[in-house]
Amino acid sequence: MTFLRPNDEVVRAYVVLRGRVIELLRSVPESSASLIVPLCPAWTVSALASHIIGVNEDILAGRMEGVTTDPWTQAQVDRHRGESLSQLADAWESTVVEFDVVLPHIPSPVNSQLVMDAVTHEHDLRHALGSTDARDTDAVEVAVGWLLDMAESRVSGLGHSLRDSNLSHFHILRSLTGRRSVQQMNDLGLDGVRIAEMLVGTPLKPPPSAIEAID
Repeated sequence: MTFLRPNDEVVRAYVVLRGRVIELLRSVPESSASLIVPLCPAWTVSALASHIIGVNEDILAGRMEGVTTDPWTQAQVDRHRGESLSQLADAWESTVVEFDVVLPHIPSPVNSQLVMDAVTHEHDLRHALGSTDARDTDAVEVAVGWLLDMAESRVSGLGHSLRDSNLSHFHILRSLTGRRSVQQMNDLGLDGVRIAEMLVGTPLKPPPSAIEAID
């Protein structure tokens, strides 16, 4: 059994997410660009936006050597250094036509992982900007499908138990992407230690203490 969503849903979720984040970047004051993103403390809002945009650019340019490594993501940030939020939004929008030709051909589960990374960072941005919008979206559903598949592959039965929990998919998303501490996961009724152990060896390490409030 797989928890992954169908490819057409994955494509649609990414397209809508992209438009939503572009609108977010254009709607906040330019002074927000220098805000530190608490869940990605090495990055500001503009740096994190540069990474999200840079993933698309690197896929289109075939720059996939070292994918997900620090040098790969840092190159994305460096490429857009000094650009305003409006310029970053324009840069992302400029990739739309070309990327939407490629997007339907990104194989599963890589396409769902792409959505997972993007929607995780969407909410990292929203947390930094004080926004609680867009928590019940198709992108969250796609991301949770990928995360449940990953959890089940690492710990038999974990994906199913998470799926059958009473938690919102938003809280599952944040718990399985290292945005909830062990204690926060316990407070949500999850086995925080078990999830933290499952995430060992991934970039999704839980923080030692709460950074983002549970609400």
